[in-house]
This record gives sequence, C-alpha cells and structure tokens, in this order.
Amino acid sequence: MTAPAQGVDGPRGKGRHRPFCPCRGTFQDAGRCRIVPARSAAAGVDPVPLGFVFRSRSKEEKAPTGKVTADLSKQPRDPQAPKGRPTPKRSDAQTQRRRASSGAPADRKEAMKRQREARRADMARQREALASGDERYLPARDKGPVRRFVRDFVDSRFCIAEYFLPLAVIILILSVIQVQNIQNISLLLWLGVIVLIVVDSIGLAFRLKRQLAQRFPDTPKRGAVAYGLMRTLQMRRLRLPKPQVKRGERP
Repeated sequence: MTAPAQGVDGPRGKGRHRPFCPCRGTFQDAGRCRIVPARSAAAGVDPVPLGFVFRSRSKEEKAPTGKVTADLSKQPRDPQAPKGRPTPKRSDAQTQRRRASSGAPADRKEAMKRQREARRADMARQREALASGDERYLPARDKGPVRRFVRDFVDSRFCIAEYFLPLAVIILILSVIQVQNIQNISLLLWLGVIVLIVVDSIGLAFRLKRQLAQRFPDTPKRGAVAYGLMRTLQMRRLRLPKPQVKRGERP
C-alpha cells in the first residue's frame, strides 16, 4: 500500500498540477473552475500572454501611423468629405460675408459713426440732385423718364392750384374782419377758388394721362398722375426737383 503523494497544497497525487481558482480562493482540480479555464497540457503556458495584451506600444509601431497621417494631410480634401468642424448657421455666415465685403469695423461706435457719415453724404447728394435734376441721386419717387416728363409737363403750364396758399392767406385775413359784407366776400372767394382748382386739376389730369399713354405705352405709369397733381399744389419756386423748363415750353 503506497503512501499518498504530497501535491502542491496537500496529498492529492504525485506530480499533479492543480490551478488556483479565484472564485473560491483555493486550489482546485483541472476543469472544475468555470471562470479560469484549465491550462493546456501540451503547451504548458497561457494561450495569450498577458504581457502581450497590456504592453505599451513602442515608438517603431507608432511611427507608421504618423507618416500615414502626414501623407493624408498633404492630399487635397474631397468636397464631399466632412470638414472636421461644425457648419456655421446661415445667419452667422451671411453676417461674416457682409462684414468681410463691407469692411465694417468690430467697434460699435465706429460703425455708427460711419453710418452717420454715409447718411450725411447721401443727403448732400440728394439735395444737389434735387437742385440740378441729376437722375442718379434723386429719391426713388422722382426717378425715371415718366416722372421727369410729368414734372416738365406741369412746370410748363400755369396752374391755379399753385396759388392756393397765397389765396388762402388772403381769404383768412378777410374773414377775420368784423364786417358782414367782407366776410360774405371771403366766403364766396373760398368757394370760387376751390371750384377753379378742382376744374383745372381735372382738365390737367386728363391731358397728362393722354400724353403719358402716347409717349410711354409700354412703361408702368402707376401714380404718375397723382404725382403731377401734388406738384401743382406747390409754388413754382418751391418745387423740388427744381423746374427744368420754362412756362409755355412744351416738353
């Protein structure tokens, strides 16, 4: 009868290798532990060395990646490829383009100062254009060949409406006088002036509309007649743009 062989931790058999079971904390027979598999008897080593799994990369292994990245950075980017940065909003992109094109300063005070200077320069050009009749710098309501013809048509004629303000002042003074006959005369003058202005304006509107239809058949003429009637209410010396024709001179 033979004595039991002394194993690693007790008499379990001579020469038998019993692995350590981490789940129980003791040495178990091969194949009993479900967490740590048994070692291969033929190889006698772990299938995958832990040093290979957790080892750090060497400089030689990292070098090819850097070379490939440098080579890719030199190649031109595909337009369909991602840019590597978030796409800005449309409003932000438009603001940036507007600032880059106009050269607007980042300082708000400087920007406001430039706007005031630009507005002052535009107003000065408009005043000069209103005095000289230059079409380039006239306001939008006075631009165009149709509006120019309407101005010349009105300025070349005598209109009762242009004397409305002086007549209104005279009639107002007469109506203040505490005399019955003079007050009656002032009332009749009011009625007469209003009737004359209405009749003269209606005749001027018909003639102006006929001339516009003959001279500008294919051009939009919306608001041209009203523009001419409003000009008749201003005295000739106070009209803007300044008259470019004399009385009796047909445009």
